Amino acid sequence: MQAAKNIACKVQQGELNIDEIDEETFENNLYTSGMPNPELLIRTSGEYRISNYLLWQIAYAELYFTPKLWPDFRKEDLYEAIVDYQSASAVFGMTSEQLN
Repeated sequence: MQAAKNIACKVQQGELNIDEIDEETFENNLYTSGMPNPELLIRTSGEYRISNYLLWQIAYAELYFTPKLWPDFRKEDLYEAIVDYQSASAVFGMTSEQLN
């Protein structure tokens, strides 16, 4: 929301033309601007939802769900998540039809 508000404010103040708004404009106004997007998101606690966490940034990330609670998550669990990530194929938003 803050990124959208920042962009709206810039348009209102005449600093930005509405026709100039694109994905890059939005990304540049996120709190995480300048940081690379995550390639892997590990969700602990057995929940199969992302709870609006980094929605824009994880669009192409691999999601790993584990029943472990965060305080119980250990080095071995991280290794397991990484091995799972390594076996995933990076498709970056393409559908199976686009890959074939």
